[in-house]
Amino acid sequence: MQLEALVERFRQKDVSAFEKLYDMYAVNISGAINTIVRDEDLAQEICQDVFLKVWNKAEHYNSSKGRFFTWVLNIARNAAIDKVRSKSHKNSKKNLSADYFVGILAYEESSEGTIDTDRLKRLVKGLKAKCIEIIEMLYFRGYTQKEAAEELEIPVGTVKTRNRSCISQLRENLNL
Repeated sequence: MQLEALVERFRQKDVSAFEKLYDMYAVNISGAINTIVRDEDLAQEICQDVFLKVWNKAEHYNSSKGRFFTWVLNIARNAAIDKVRSKSHKNSKKNLSADYFVGILAYEESSEGTIDTDRLKRLVKGLKAKCIEIIEMLYFRGYTQKEAAEELEIPVGTVKTRNRSCISQLRENLNL
């Protein structure tokens, strides 16, 4: 069956078309969400919510503006970002420090074998405490730059400058 016909049936609230599209796309959509929220169970929950939202807003899909999958993916991305920015999600992540994540990397095995812990150590070697603090807040705890500035009681511009500087240092360390 052609995708366009399937999507049109979906837009007309055909449940079998919904099920087919869900089967086609749910794994990929859930995976995309998981890259943002970094929690597989939460990603699946958001994915189901996204498909319900898509079902309820099916009439808003316009094929002349893009592919169906892209439309669903954009809705999923926005839902995942909204979740990460929500207070409840931030509060659940605030207890975790960068040491927790480094510990996971140091001891957990990946699908390719063990993580190169020496390379990871070289990557963070020489980073100042301020860098580790900024990276932890922005990338591990989900703070916005403004929220990090408020928490650290420093100007937003300082957070931005430190972040750029720290990322530059990490890039330099990658080449060691």
